[in-house]
Amino acid sequence: MFAFITEGRNETMTVVDAKNVHIVGDALPNMPWEDKPEGTEGPVWRHSANPVVPRNPVKGVARIFNSAVVPYEGKFIGVFRAETINGRPHLHMGSSEDGLSWTIEEKRIPFVDENGDPFMPNYAYDPRLVKVEDTYYIIWCTDFYGAALGLAKTDDFKTFVRLENPMLPFNRNGVLFPRKINDNYVMLSRPSDSGHTPFGDIFLSESPDLVYWGKHRHVMSKGGQGWWQSVKIGGGPAPIETSEGWLMFYHGVTGTCNGFVYSMGAVILDLEEPSKVKYRSSNFVLTPEKWYEEQGFVDNVIFPCATLHDAETGRIAIYYGAADTYVGVAYTTVEEIVNYVIETDEVIAGDREEGKL
Repeated sequence: MFAFITEGRNETMTVVDAKNVHIVGDALPNMPWEDKPEGTEGPVWRHSANPVVPRNPVKGVARIFNSAVVPYEGKFIGVFRAETINGRPHLHMGSSEDGLSWTIEEKRIPFVDENGDPFMPNYAYDPRLVKVEDTYYIIWCTDFYGAALGLAKTDDFKTFVRLENPMLPFNRNGVLFPRKINDNYVMLSRPSDSGHTPFGDIFLSESPDLVYWGKHRHVMSKGGQGWWQSVKIGGGPAPIETSEGWLMFYHGVTGTCNGFVYSMGAVILDLEEPSKVKYRSSNFVLTPEKWYEEQGFVDNVIFPCATLHDAETGRIAIYYGAADTYVGVAYTTVEEIVNYVIETDEVIAGDREEGKL
């Protein structure tokens, strides 16, 4: 038991014992992992050999960051945001034996349309990669008369079929849930204007077929007591199903005299109505502090895009873009992060509501 403040009231709430908080999913014993260093105070800690993808990782590519990975056939595979030497971003595949040392392909992902004809995006960045049932889906920011969401599927990471763009422009940070909810696909997104996204809140949409999207709901607002997320927020990796709800890492942005600062936060959404926030930490769980996060093409950026997690141990590895230049990895456990979010919970605007007006 512990006491905390909820909506201006002192309340005592029973928290599920950390040993009973678990991930709903598969075992992944070969995922990257390092134990928490002694003396570390926060619930998330960095991989000791970051960054795991350096500058100029492959011919014609200057930087790789904001990328997504999944386990595949006993190893790991990823979709990487590759900034080419002309400055335009595209998506490249990568593979790894251990999830840390990556081989990046020189050629872009060869997208085709549903008839099998070549259908390459003008640009593509900030991908997410998630398996739903037996299919892998890539969601990214694409050019659709302005920044919008692109969507593609693959069964074998050889053929990549683009589907209908799920949202109108302008939109970013599309994140697909790893299973259907009430028989519908569910996607988070962050609507914006044509500039650099002042709208700043996270929304949710549903689809029976990945073509027609509706039942739009508001999920989370920017702001609150934590100024680290005062300008805008955006969904990160695909949410992780746990016994306490959907655990999601996200980015929050604040403005400073020296420009934007991107940090990582954590939230737990209701399992069956994920437009409702159960708990949301008022604090960031990781903020730029290391050289590879503070110094790069865009300084002071931590941008989470993927996780690997092991249901047997509760271990979680978080992949994040660092300073729009590198890929970093950080670690936590489901017990530590869930309990931290509950302990530091803050109600912001209509987060607890269904998000339907």
